[in-house]
Amino acid sequence: MSFGAIQALSSVVALIFKRAADEMQGRQIWLKFATWILLALEFALAADIVHTAVSPTWDDITELAATLNYFLAKNIAEFDQVRESGPNPPPS
Repeated sequence: MSFGAIQALSSVVALIFKRAADEMQGRQIWLKFATWILLALEFALAADIVHTAVSPTWDDITELAATLNYFLAKNIAEFDQVRESGPNPPPS
């Protein structure tokens, strides 16, 4: 992400010195920087998943259980809602 920040900052400074900055160029710089941010977040998430899989702590297991419980409860609630509304009408 540091590389992305340096790249974005240098692009902004270059546009300022050229006095050619417009909204579209600013958006392009932002999109490049946002891509670097997303890449860094993906690596951080992958590292966290690997760390949890290799050496889980009780806190990690508790967080995983809470997350699974949330999504399981959500799916059950959706299933109950569909079941209560009755079968879907045949397509016409």
